Amino acid sequence: MADLKTVASFTDAMSAHITAGMLTDNGIPAGVFGENSSYVCLNSVNPIEVKVNPEDYEAAMALLKEMAEQNPEEADIQ
Repeated sequence: MADLKTVASFTDAMSAHITAGMLTDNGIPAGVFGENSSYVCLNSVNPIEVKVNPEDYEAAMALLKEMAEQNPEEADIQ
């Protein structure tokens, strides 16, 4: 199995899930990792990450860049 690549990181799970859903809706399978802490303040130290397969990384980054240009406050793109 290939290592997944991080395309965005967040301090809140909802934003991460919205981003993963947007990627998935555009044909790029994406997953959310790191949201299992019951201590929300830990997410600032260990952010919640959206990851994709290595072969989808460039397409995901292009789509996220396009979305960030439209909504610059939404994501912390890698």
